[in-house]
Amino acid sequence: MKMRLAKSLLIAAGLTPVLALASHWSYEGHGSPEHWGELSNEFKECQAGKNQSPIDITSALDAHIAPLDVHYSQSPVALLNNGHTVQASFDQKANNIVDFDNIKVDLQQFHFHAPSENTIHGKHAAMEMHLVHKENNGDVVVVAVMFDIGAENPALAELWKQMPQQADKSAPLTTKIDMNTLLPADKTYWRFSGSLTTPPCSEGVTWLVMKHPLTMSEAQLQQFKTVMHHDNNRPVQPLHGRVVVE
Repeated sequence: MKMRLAKSLLIAAGLTPVLALASHWSYEGHGSPEHWGELSNEFKECQAGKNQSPIDITSALDAHIAPLDVHYSQSPVALLNNGHTVQASFDQKANNIVDFDNIKVDLQQFHFHAPSENTIHGKHAAMEMHLVHKENNGDVVVVAVMFDIGAENPALAELWKQMPQQADKSAPLTTKIDMNTLLPADKTYWRFSGSLTTPPCSEGVTWLVMKHPLTMSEAQLQQFKTVMHHDNNRPVQPLHGRVVVE
């Protein structure tokens, strides 16, 4: 389990193993999501796993879970276009913490998917941001924020100015981003157990999907899609009896 979670964190942090590179997973053609489990023995969980992400949230059990207690103070320092997404990373000394359910997790990176990967009553948001956190024991916690089309998002505007146009390119972020503006004011959420949404699709990931979306402009969405050249969302996966709580 520890080895699997360590690999999960490696992928979640954007440090793709050589094997993943050799297997050429993608969102189109022969390497598309429906084929991920066939590309490598390391990716079998993408097909065989019973707790896979993303999911369609249609109902939730009222468990009276407390809203997130967020302590984000550090700005990201770089943006990477890895060909699968655009990912923001932090200095190793950054201390961006989220508390929930007596658990403290440290923000490692965040990245984007358009359209959204998780859906609400079968409906996609225009874009979804995944804030990938790590517990002290190595477990992965993803806070997901949806974006609907509306007013331009100032934080995204600053990020997009530095967004690398080509795959496998990175750029430093010279403008400070207030990370708190990338979370909704109302921090209520749905919680469920799932997996990474990219190979090797490792399970044991805690998902916290924010109920209230932020906005972005149509121009901001198109700028991201133009750089990606294709949709970069994995289709929703069966629940297999899992319960979403709120």
